[in-house]
Amino acid sequence: VAPKKPPQSAPPLSSGPRRNKAGTLSGNEALFVTVRPIRIIGDPVLHTPAQPVTRFDDELQELLYDMVDTMRAAPGVGLAAPQIGVSQQVFVWEWTDDEGILQQGAVINPTLDTGPRSTSSADPEADLEGCLSIPDLRFPLARANRAVLTGTTPQQTPLQITAEGWLARIFQHEFDHLQGTLYADRLPWPDKRRARREIRANGWGQPGHSWTPGVDEYELAEEPEET
Repeated sequence: VAPKKPPQSAPPLSSGPRRNKAGTLSGNEALFVTVRPIRIIGDPVLHTPAQPVTRFDDELQELLYDMVDTMRAAPGVGLAAPQIGVSQQVFVWEWTDDEGILQQGAVINPTLDTGPRSTSSADPEADLEGCLSIPDLRFPLARANRAVLTGTTPQQTPLQITAEGWLARIFQHEFDHLQGTLYADRLPWPDKRRARREIRANGWGQPGHSWTPGVDEYELAEEPEET
């Protein structure tokens, strides 16, 4: 019997209000969402390769719930576990493409194969990229237009997705987070120098900084394009 091919799309994300930790109803505390603080550039967890996931348990499921809640609250189109301080090889995404199709999912212990990265200069509009761990700053960055994401779903089934365009960019951005790389690390030198100046001006670039969606006033006027 030929082996089954991995699915080409991810299972829908599960999130939204949940029962309390005990799984019981208790008045106004029965349903909840959890938005975690997002670590800002300079925190060691953002600059260190994440650890592989070895246990598919309730703790992992809660992490995924919290990641989706946090991503939606930011708002963003992707989020990696290190961005909320968890060194695990996990990321989630949720983005509606130009045809109105919702692209969403979660992947565990991923690998990523990309096509050639563009050798031309990044388009100042089409290639504009941001990061929830460097809030309110955006710079154009050339990425590969195609990427093949392989990994495991939260249900422990194999996953393989071929993406192009912005979804490929999301995958590359999130996969970089799991390697301890931020998009600012990949900027060409003139933009990297500008980014470093703005990061220093905000007092970032060292441990101890984070922001909480819905509490801190970042990303308030932005479209959900950051990851």
